[in-house]
Amino acid sequence: MDRILKKIVWLILVAPAIYLVLAWNKMPEKIVLHFDWKGKPDKLGTRQELLTMMIILIVTNLFIYLMLTNIYRIDPKKQAAENKTRLHRLAFGVVVFMSAVFCMILYSSSHGNIRFSMNLLLAGMGLLFAFIGNYMHNIKPNYFAGFRLPWTLENEENWKKTHALGGKLWFGGGLLLAVTCIFLPARIAMIYFFTVMGVITLIPIVYSYRLYKKQKALHSTH
Repeated sequence: MDRILKKIVWLILVAPAIYLVLAWNKMPEKIVLHFDWKGKPDKLGTRQELLTMMIILIVTNLFIYLMLTNIYRIDPKKQAAENKTRLHRLAFGVVVFMSAVFCMILYSSSHGNIRFSMNLLLAGMGLLFAFIGNYMHNIKPNYFAGFRLPWTLENEENWKKTHALGGKLWFGGGLLLAVTCIFLPARIAMIYFFTVMGVITLIPIVYSYRLYKKQKALHSTH
């Protein structure tokens, strides 16, 4: 399966470029380049400007993919190499999300009377966080991915328990966001999204610190 993902990821990376080429001649000279938080167009530009923006975004997506799939090579943690497969899958998920957003931008830009759906974007981000949460409990201690806190990095048990809890919260919270953000008004959806993300991120951090204090107290009594 991983071999298949490694092959099709390149097609997904260039999918926005293919979309742009196919739609190029049908695009108007003046194109929407930016949308406000409500998804309404608020900046116009030329097709050449859109092309430049897409090149930058696709190159950025490629950089993120290469960084995620190779970061384990420079991680000083002994178990970091065990994250190779997990990081490849996480990178694949990020690429799919980013390319989907880019294609949505292109579609909205080439149809100036269509709003960019902020609700759909937030729901997609919820799915991305659920995807990350699904792999979080298997991530080994490292300096680049996960809850990289002083007490999780120095204690493998703390790392494992923190990421087991964090993985469940991110998976459940991400699915909740994916379902509910679609139906909320844009402003409320954004507030709701960041509130939920703050909660499911803060809880594992607090849990991890409390576990650290408990372990420290236990060791001091021996």
